[in-house]
Amino acid sequence: MKNLRNSVQLIGRLGKDPEVKNLTSGKTVATFTLATTDSYRNSKGEKVEDTQWHNIVAWGKTAKIAEEYLQKGQEVAVQGKLIHRSYETIDGEKKYFTEVNINEILMFGGKK
Repeated sequence: MKNLRNSVQLIGRLGKDPEVKNLTSGKTVATFTLATTDSYRNSKGEKVEDTQWHNIVAWGKTAKIAEEYLQKGQEVAVQGKLIHRSYETIDGEKKYFTEVNINEILMFGGKK
């Protein structure tokens, strides 16, 4: 059960091509958004779709794989953990956001 702590698995479509940065520390980081969509029928029998957007972060070899193989609109499965962060704007307003720090990618389809 240890591996279930803070574990996230998502299947969705990329909202944008991965943005890759090579940091001065020598590490590589890739960021992209992932859309997951659920559908259900409301009380009137109408189909309703609910799309959630997730901020995805990949490091190292996983980031390089994302850079080489992933593109906007592609369907992928990712596995990782939730990271909650906050920062303060220049106006003094505190902003909060959540990311999924992934360690695995499963691609559906071929190389871009």
